[in-house]
Amino acid sequence: MINLEYVILLVAIGLIIYARKALDLAGSVFMVIMGVIIIFTAGFNWLLLIFVFLILGLLFTRYKHDYKKEIGVYEGTRTVKNVVSNGIVPFVMAAFGNYAGFIGSIASASADTMASEVGVLQTPRLITTLKKVPPGTDGGISVLGTAAGIVGAAIIGFCAYILGIIPDHNLYQALVIAVIAGTFGCFFDSVLGAVLESRDYLTNEHVNLLATVAGALLGNLMGLVIL
Repeated sequence: MINLEYVILLVAIGLIIYARKALDLAGSVFMVIMGVIIIFTAGFNWLLLIFVFLILGLLFTRYKHDYKKEIGVYEGTRTVKNVVSNGIVPFVMAAFGNYAGFIGSIASASADTMASEVGVLQTPRLITTLKKVPPGTDGGISVLGTAAGIVGAAIIGFCAYILGIIPDHNLYQALVIAVIAGTFGCFFDSVLGAVLESRDYLTNEHVNLLATVAGALLGNLMGLVIL
């Protein structure tokens, strides 16, 4: 009965997100479907951690949105491709109860989103050459963006601790997994962007997906090391 109430709440949230034009219709529907499966396989608290990532993304996408529109990097409404590329790995991790991979993948997505949305406010450098490039360039990194990404990953780790996703309620473990895996995934995203996306070998969605895979793998490794 409780799960049914959570499902109703999830559907309501999906409608609000669509009405606010944060996601398109297909993206909102897919998000709800993944959320329902997570509720019944892992639990509502696991879904809440994904919502933390979603809220961070929405807030920081709209941060300085006039300036972002001016320089042509404002994304606006995200599509089902964004939902799949950022959400499919955490979804799989949650469905199998893999807490370390789950936290690592979400931390990677969060770190990358915050680094991208905040980093455009500072002139970035290409991660492969360290030459200055225009804001929004694939593979561009900045001190401000990197700091924002680390903060984003740490927020995911702290929330994972608060929500009881980490066994034994271990704050240290939650933060170490999230910060290290999230930061690694963020930099991995930048390297792929500079080397492959800039040459049109990969799309932004491919890069995001691979970054969350990298975060999940390192998260699992960190989970084994610091158990």
